[in-house]
Amino acid sequence: MNYKTYPIADLIDEIAMGPFGSNIKVDCFVDKGIPVLNGSNLEGFELSEKSFRYVTKEKADSLKKANAYKGDVVITHRGTLGQIVYIPQTAQRDRYVISQSQFRVKCNKKVLPEYFVYYFHTPIGQHKLLSNASQVGVPALARPSSTFQKIEIEIPDLETQRKVVKLIGSLQTRIKTNAEINDNLQQQAAAIFRSWFVDYVPFGGTVPDEWKNVTLEDITTLVSRGITPKYADDTGQIVINQKCIRNHMIDLSFARSHRPKVINNKWLQFGDLLINSTGDGTLGRAAQVWFQPHNLTVDSHVTIVRPAAENMIFYIGLWGTQHEKEIESLHTGSTGQTELPRDRVKAIELLLPDKETLERFNALIAPMAAAIVSNQEENNRLASNRDALLPKLMSGKIDVSAIQL
Repeated sequence: MNYKTYPIADLIDEIAMGPFGSNIKVDCFVDKGIPVLNGSNLEGFELSEKSFRYVTKEKADSLKKANAYKGDVVITHRGTLGQIVYIPQTAQRDRYVISQSQFRVKCNKKVLPEYFVYYFHTPIGQHKLLSNASQVGVPALARPSSTFQKIEIEIPDLETQRKVVKLIGSLQTRIKTNAEINDNLQQQAAAIFRSWFVDYVPFGGTVPDEWKNVTLEDITTLVSRGITPKYADDTGQIVINQKCIRNHMIDLSFARSHRPKVINNKWLQFGDLLINSTGDGTLGRAAQVWFQPHNLTVDSHVTIVRPAAENMIFYIGLWGTQHEKEIESLHTGSTGQTELPRDRVKAIELLLPDKETLERFNALIAPMAAAIVSNQEENNRLASNRDALLPKLMSGKIDVSAIQL
């Protein structure tokens, strides 16, 4: 296959930085309007549309070049570095506003935006993207728009690009479908939880007398932060970090391996509730281990909450994911240095249903949990295959000539 090397400047028609912070303050946000992108929208390969803030059409118009459209590529230059996504033609909105921590590019006819993004998700692409990163203070790319345009990448002809995009896209489509199914199942499980334990619909709208008030410490055997790992490539011990906890699920594609060490009771177990416990933005996010973990633990930014009995697993897990705001409100510290103290988590009060109620509730939730686990395990396998294929496809080590478009 014929690959050519180009500087980024030769592959794009336009590059634009996000607005200055003074141009998009908190009081600019409204309930509906033009979506403003944040870091959570740039997790993965294509734009995620699950969480937005909005500005008015007039405000978006005034920001001009900070507007991004279908086909554009958006990149983080400050904060969580290495993020790069494309806005697909199937995006829900016609335009978006990028944040002050992002910049956008519009590819020319030499490169497909999907292929362009895939390249920068390979190890060599990430290395090039982060080559001018500064870790002093908030991580940032130095002179992002100018240095990015000087990066050189190797790309094949458009026909080969289309075939690579089709192959990776087929994996991405399956991953997305499974994630949508899981999201729907989670919503169903959450609706059942709220009906039973918030609105008390099956109990005539009142709390049964036999239920009792407890603290989270009363119904758990462990409430503890994770370890401080020493990372190393290709080891059998995996650490779950804050990035892994998203949309009430655990995404192992963001986990990292670390050097072997004795961990004792901090090896994860089925049913453990995990809560992000430091930082702004993601503090209080919760997800439950609905699979059989093997050599998995969490880092010190995540709190493990372990149910004391098997019949409490689904109740505690759904309680945690349905009370993220309440959990977040327990934080200490100022902006940028917030954390969630373990003692405050242990002291949270909640109602404990009787044994019979828990059994009936578990009978409803267990099949949903099994389906979610199966889909998530398939996604982990698909993501692993994708990540193994990607650098080989980008370098031409895998022949895609036989793929029919």
